[in-house]
Amino acid sequence: MTTSSIVSKVWSFCNPLRDVGVGYGDYLEQLTYLLFLKMAGEC
Repeated sequence: MTTSSIVSKVWSFCNPLRDVGVGYGDYLEQLTYLLFLKMAGEC
């Protein structure tokens, strides 16, 4: 998976959330939290 495909996938998730009123800051916060939990589970 290339960097551009990852970025494209993340933005594709952002757009529907923006349309229902979720801000980019809120989305970024939740995404960061999910990544942290995934990393913690792999230890």
